[in-house]
Amino acid sequence: MRHKKFTYKMAYAKTDLFDHKLNSTAVLFKALAHPARLAILQYLAETKVCITGDISDELPLSRTTVNQHLTELKNVGLIQGTVDGVKVNYCLNPEKLKEFSELATSFFEEISRQTNIECK
Repeated sequence: MRHKKFTYKMAYAKTDLFDHKLNSTAVLFKALAHPARLAILQYLAETKVCITGDISDELPLSRTTVNQHLTELKNVGLIQGTVDGVKVNYCLNPEKLKEFSELATSFFEEISRQTNIECK
């Protein structure tokens, strides 16, 4: 019986093929890639205070779904949340918002400089 010889290659995550800045920008865009998350950020910005308790009344989604979106936003640092007993306080993270704003601006400025190319 003949055995096949296998060559093992080191596995890389596809994101490892790109630089840190592109990965950071992709994380930002992924976090913002759902209208519910954008609505949550808008709501927190409009209220100008930290929200204590359930914000699912403000969105056309179930509490569970809103909590999943809040978790995603918290994981990337766009919002801050603290647990106080059974209550959760959510507010925007101004430092991270500024950082992400600069990343997005930088990304679009870089690709905008390339737009003088004529496509035929």
